[in-house]
Amino acid sequence: MSADLPLGWSERKLTDVVALPTGQVDPQVLPYREQPLLAPDHIESTTGRIIELKTADSQRASSGKYVVRPGDVALSKIRPSLRKVAIAQFAGTCSADMYPLRPKVGLLPEVLHAVLLGERFSLFAESVSGRTGIPKLNRDDLASYVFRLPSEPEQRRIAEILDAITESERAVEAAIYKLRALRRGILLDGMAAITASETPDGWERLPLKEVVPSVDYGISVALNDDSRGVATLRMNNLRDGRPYLNELRYCPQKVHPKHLLRMDDVLFNRTNSIDHVGRSGIWRGELEEATFASYLVRLNPDVERVIPQFLVEWLLHPVIRQRVRAIATVAVQQVNVNPTRLRELYIDLPTDLGEQKKLVASLEVCDRRIATEKESLGKLRVVKRGLADALLNGKRLVCE
Repeated sequence: MSADLPLGWSERKLTDVVALPTGQVDPQVLPYREQPLLAPDHIESTTGRIIELKTADSQRASSGKYVVRPGDVALSKIRPSLRKVAIAQFAGTCSADMYPLRPKVGLLPEVLHAVLLGERFSLFAESVSGRTGIPKLNRDDLASYVFRLPSEPEQRRIAEILDAITESERAVEAAIYKLRALRRGILLDGMAAITASETPDGWERLPLKEVVPSVDYGISVALNDDSRGVATLRMNNLRDGRPYLNELRYCPQKVHPKHLLRMDDVLFNRTNSIDHVGRSGIWRGELEEATFASYLVRLNPDVERVIPQFLVEWLLHPVIRQRVRAIATVAVQQVNVNPTRLRELYIDLPTDLGEQKKLVASLEVCDRRIATEKESLGKLRVVKRGLADALLNGKRLVCE
């Protein structure tokens, strides 16, 4: 036992204070079919926030899953460096790529959650999970992890402090939600011509191929996690019309210049699940060098007729997303949109590029305000992580 261990604390193996799952269930039978099914992709990296929750039936789940109860802490065992850990507030199931850890008496779920999101556990997980091609935690790894368990009064106070910061996070998230709703209203109003029976004055309705004369497919190369390669955007790297760079993979070989991303390139996700196919985004030079995988295509607009930013907003319009899904063809667990068929869809747009720019400018005002709120949220989360690590290491005590 460490000499600097605070009074009432103990050093415990993780598996002494949590119960690991035993056995799996069929997600196609009741009640599991109609209950939520949590997977690693549904959890925001490093925050523990569940960003999506759908039933097993809606996800067409078929393979065995682990049972989850309220208060369980679900830990992704695949690529643990992403820190995907969430407290379940529901009865349902989770992916077999996760461990639903059930805290035993004497350990609060909120404290376990903070421990697993913490820097110390993350470094441990990264050090033991790299033995195979895909970093993965196994049960023996969890059994070997030793951590400092605070006294129960200390745990309760730690949970209260972290919950208070979480409430502040939720307030900022609510502000972001309202701004996004405002943005959506501006988009729907500014592109009302999409659902109009007649084209308004100053607008035209024509096949997309007339203003997007060509497309480029991305590269088909086996990617890896070695950042010395060329950063490669994949289907999960487009969100809200922008690149999402947190889960990048890399191309290990030289990429032909024609496949490198250029400023204001418009990317369209042609292959994904039915919910996510059609995700689009614009590249604004976020990285010095990057390319894109074959799940994506680059749309090359005639910039004398449509500006790239307007094209992206049109692709993201909810009605256009529905039209894109309608032309998708079903493959194994995914759907595909043929770029030729995509370019046969009709686009409504102002003939005056100035009008296109005016709508885009209004949307970008919302985007800047959202970015400011996101920055505040990021700073809050940094403070929370630092405080959580200090409290859980015993460096700062709240019950003295």
